[in-house]
Amino acid sequence: MDITKKSPSIITLLTDFGTQDVYVGIMKGVMATINPNLNIIDLTHAIPPQNILAARFALMNAFPYFPDHSVHVAVIDPGVGSARKGLAIKVNNSFLVGPDNGLFSGILEQNPAQIAVELTNSQYWLNPNPSNTFHGRDIFAPVAAHLASGVDIEHLGTKIDMKSLKKANISSYQQSGKEIIGSIQYIDVFGNLITNIPANLLKNKSWQVFIDNLLIPTGKTYSSVKKGELVALIGSHGWLEIAVNSGSAKIQLQKNCSDQIRIQL
Repeated sequence: MDITKKSPSIITLLTDFGTQDVYVGIMKGVMATINPNLNIIDLTHAIPPQNILAARFALMNAFPYFPDHSVHVAVIDPGVGSARKGLAIKVNNSFLVGPDNGLFSGILEQNPAQIAVELTNSQYWLNPNPSNTFHGRDIFAPVAAHLASGVDIEHLGTKIDMKSLKKANISSYQQSGKEIIGSIQYIDVFGNLITNIPANLLKNKSWQVFIDNLLIPTGKTYSSVKKGELVALIGSHGWLEIAVNSGSAKIQLQKNCSDQIRIQL
């Protein structure tokens, strides 16, 4: 098969590499060498270093907006070179490629996987002796390019039990009567505190949000309150978030991921 004549396929890239160094560019070069027709889209390279929870949320948020047959590559990999597995996973006719460390658990909670393989077939790597510190270049980028070019996922390695895949260390919300205890799962660049409370849990209900017994006013938009004031609302991502109009809720409330929030229905 002449993969250079295949219709362009989409590969997304998400890393914690930043853009100051050449790591992202090198990964793109590896993929372009395999198939120069690939359409490579940068989701972000500004995930905080080694922050698997932030990467999990970003991937989960982006995944629904890409067409079938997209290949999503994520490299937040503090365990690179260790015994942790490299994965390719088929989900809804698209693919996930990256380390087995919980990165993909948000997507997999919402979309059942059809097949997962451990990337053991070095035929689809850059070379059979990968670096111990840059699997993004040596394994994940070439595997993604081959997948996007039509290689069957089962050729990439050994099938593994989906139940064995690692999950991110994030707690679920707990509901008791009219009280819901949740937590902050992500903080965006604006300092908005995005919780693990889904919008459908609050739909057609009256609710109040508390952080450390502080009542947060509710609204539909950031401008529902005056500049500098806090507001709790449903964000575009479908989760309850706490924001400050023209400011940062993270700074104002001095909160971090995993900190607790309370909802009263």
